[in-house]
Amino acid sequence: MEFVLYDVSDAVGVITINREKALNALNSQVLDELSQTLDQVDLDSVRCLILTGAGQKSFVAGADIGEMSTLTKAEGEAFGKKGNDVFLKLEKFPIPVIAAVNGFALGGGCEISMSCDIRICSDNALFGQPEVGLGITPGFGGTQRLARLVGAGMAKQMIYSARNIDANEAFRIGLVNAIYPQEELLDQAKKLAGQIAKQAPIAVRNCKKAINEGLQVSIDDAVAVEEKLFGDCFETEDQKAGMGNFLKKKDDPTKVKVVTFVNK
Repeated sequence: MEFVLYDVSDAVGVITINREKALNALNSQVLDELSQTLDQVDLDSVRCLILTGAGQKSFVAGADIGEMSTLTKAEGEAFGKKGNDVFLKLEKFPIPVIAAVNGFALGGGCEISMSCDIRICSDNALFGQPEVGLGITPGFGGTQRLARLVGAGMAKQMIYSARNIDANEAFRIGLVNAIYPQEELLDQAKKLAGQIAKQAPIAVRNCKKAINEGLQVSIDDAVAVEEKLFGDCFETEDQKAGMGNFLKKKDDPTKVKVVTFVNK
């Protein structure tokens, strides 16, 4: 990989978009490498992912304008599909993904962060969908995910005006969950990922699937999705260990022990 780094420690994988001189802008090669990296994640040993950008200035400054500037209509649609395919793979990835947004998250950068389950950011982060100022629409899911996350009115205001927002406003409207000093961001992301990684992995995966699928259907269909995924957790080793430990704790606190979940 030329532009994507991947490291694993203590069941947490860190994916770093490493194109710092271009502010980690997304071109076709970066998108291909991101897709390949996701395909290589060992889901038996990795329980949570973190996505971040190299350096302290930019998470992802957007899609590569140099590459986009000469595209035909057909090529533009194909480029949009390439980005959407990768971002959908990220959104539907079986394990949780945390975006550690360190700086600029504009255009495709804002869009890829929204494909992650959880967003935390540095205090110098800047979010926006500036595409209309370039004569195009958001093309990697921005018109869809932003409205789902912050409401249609706020999303339309940001997209129509091409106005960027800082970390504090992103937190206020619910686009990010927390803000940290730049030097603490990755450690805080790893701390959160570690907390997730300690939980029963089958249950965590089923929670992600239930939330994502449930948001796309009516409440009646959504609770049916939840019922099925709830039932799937039973008779697993993790369910037996987790509930067994709880009952021991209730009956005799001295018998409680740390449960190591086994993904079975």
